[in-house]
Amino acid sequence: MGLKKLSLLVFVILFAAALAVPSALAQSAKTKILKYDSSGRVIGVVESESRDTDSRSSGNKKNRKKAKKSSGFDPDNSYEPGEVIVVNPPKRFSSGIGGMGYRVVETVRMNNLGLVVQRIRIPAKVTVPQALRQLRSRFPGVEIDANHQFDASAGVEFPGKVARALIRWDKVPKDCGKGVRIGMIDAGVDVTHPALRGQKITYRSFHKKGRKPGPKDHGTAVAAIMVGRAEWGGLLPGAELFAANMFEINEKGRKVGSAIGLIKAASWLLDQNVHVINLSVAGADNKVLRKVFKKVLAKKQKLVAAGGNWGRSDKPAYPAAYKGVVAVTALNSRGLIYSKANTGSYIDFAAPGVRVYTAAPGGGGRLQSGTSFASPFIAAMMALDIKNGKGKSLASLEKLLKKNIKDLGAPGRDDIFGWGFVRRKPQC
Repeated sequence: MGLKKLSLLVFVILFAAALAVPSALAQSAKTKILKYDSSGRVIGVVESESRDTDSRSSGNKKNRKKAKKSSGFDPDNSYEPGEVIVVNPPKRFSSGIGGMGYRVVETVRMNNLGLVVQRIRIPAKVTVPQALRQLRSRFPGVEIDANHQFDASAGVEFPGKVARALIRWDKVPKDCGKGVRIGMIDAGVDVTHPALRGQKITYRSFHKKGRKPGPKDHGTAVAAIMVGRAEWGGLLPGAELFAANMFEINEKGRKVGSAIGLIKAASWLLDQNVHVINLSVAGADNKVLRKVFKKVLAKKQKLVAAGGNWGRSDKPAYPAAYKGVVAVTALNSRGLIYSKANTGSYIDFAAPGVRVYTAAPGGGGRLQSGTSFASPFIAAMMALDIKNGKGKSLASLEKLLKKNIKDLGAPGRDDIFGWGFVRRKPQC
């Protein structure tokens, strides 16, 4: 065989091998995640097997679309059918909409914020988007929006540990948190659970008349993380919790949480003089809620919220993404981000939220993951600091949280971990 023919044969073999490599990688690719120290130096690499299903590690648009669809919750298009809400309706609003076939079915007076929110029933043959166009055209400048539904930011079960162990608070006194007042807007709470029995808990439900309160799984878990008995891993067993349920069972037997329920819960909690309100819920950027939260924050009320479990970078979760709300994402024991966590410029801090052992209604426990179970860690730390007089402004509280931060991902603040994993020992 001549030299030219031999060279050509070698080239063909190498070219065919090169074409085969991407196919093999697509079947079982290794994702490399760099680990940094606080100075920004790379200190290690974590490799994980991937089947090219994570849209955030692939440039394939088709995969990204599939990932968005798989979250199962569309915040913008999830709302109560047949109704809208309005904040501070003008005079003669009721009579004005009456002539258009609309009617007021509920009025919520938030005297502590100087706001009035009304729930409006729309005509039978009018869709919610059509109703919004009609009413906004008829009453320009008035904040009117759908009665958006909210998602309890929880995921599937995994093996894991109790909350205290995950941040090494094992030796913290059993009465840690005495004098701390925490608010919580979530689902129902099983106050008879062994983790919560005998704890200082005031519970109210803000479900619609004619509907039953939603299940207590999510709320019981979040409540127990924050104020559960020490043996159940509660972070601040000595604290007092004011728990507001915003979830209910609709006519189709589905668990839903509405904007109007969230508004009523927030109004009640403002009157309880809590140090912090934890919101382990996520939904759309609702115009009425935006105004309500702006007023709440103007009262210097501190809010901590779950960053969302939609696995998206293009769709922020609210109320976490509102300016002034501390947004928390979830990570696992190895310092890696929760696979379904949202990312974005609104993420502030990271806390344990994968494989967390939580209380479950009926007396037992189970293992859950989600940003819902990460935000209580930050809420508890902030509430304790406020009670101890260490931080009055949001800026001073965030400065305290950053003191013992473990920077993860890119150096400094990033859209995945925020400022990083907060590691602080409580001063009870």
